Amino acid sequence: MHKRLWWLLAAACLLTTSAGCSDDGRSAAPATPAGRFASPNPGSVNTYWIPAPEGLVLVDTLRTPVDAQRAIAEVRRTGEPVSAILLTHSHPDHVGGARAFHEAFPQAPIQASRSTDKAMREDKRGFYPLARTANPNFPAELTYADRVFEDGATVEAGGIRFETATFTEGESDTATVYYRADTRDLYAGDLATSKVTPALIEGDSCGWLRILDQLGERFPEAATIYPGHGSPGPAKALIDEQRDYLQRFRGLVRTAVAPDSPEGATVTPAEETTVAAELDRLFPGRPPVADLPTLGAENIKAVAREMSAKGPADCQEATA
Repeated sequence: MHKRLWWLLAAACLLTTSAGCSDDGRSAAPATPAGRFASPNPGSVNTYWIPAPEGLVLVDTLRTPVDAQRAIAEVRRTGEPVSAILLTHSHPDHVGGARAFHEAFPQAPIQASRSTDKAMREDKRGFYPLARTANPNFPAELTYADRVFEDGATVEAGGIRFETATFTEGESDTATVYYRADTRDLYAGDLATSKVTPALIEGDSCGWLRILDQLGERFPEAATIYPGHGSPGPAKALIDEQRDYLQRFRGLVRTAVAPDSPEGATVTPAEETTVAAELDRLFPGRPPVADLPTLGAENIKAVAREMSAKGPADCQEATA
């Protein structure tokens, strides 16, 4: 019924000019909101399913097969087939359930950008062994993409055209976003999350701020961001919220690593406690994106190392 309705709307576009038709003459898909499954906290993460002419398009596969099975049950309740699975980046909480999704929907290719596929296969930071240590349900072996596209390529999935862009050296070493121009929906992975405590352990908060500027410039017409963590929301608001968090975090750590601080570039336990308390005051009740119990402390240490190595003021022009 869903596919038949879409084709009726597409036929109507050929007969008349209306808001349902895109400017370039392509028929626009129905503006049906994507479905969403969020795994439990701590470390809640999203998977989405997008209604499409040829069946649902899934975005990301959660942290573990256990979480994936719960999402699969929700997807099956739609009664729609699954035509494709898209990956945004290589972090464990977005790829750990890939095998469960692949086994449930074997007809649906798992698609990833070349840089994401490379990052998964190399795992230079050793995140997958760390994920297995933190969560025994994380799979012993990963399932990789069986369809790899070039970074920045246009992707056709389920009868939908997605523009993609790859961003490097920020929240993750590499991240791919998917944009639907017909509905102005942006699937941005972890680049702009919503009311959560992010992971900064890769130590490139300055790069992440730069990427947020680039994200807004690359997709100025985006209306809604579907984030990897937290609820979907207005694109500009989520980008601004993420920028504000990072800038305030850096400001707090900057004080702790200043030359006139108690131990200079070394963050003392007392300073760490002060930074954590101020973050809780500024951003209360925000759950962590990872199931690492020491995420807050690791974030502070990582940004302290970053700022000590690069200089606290190096990022000012990028965030002005």
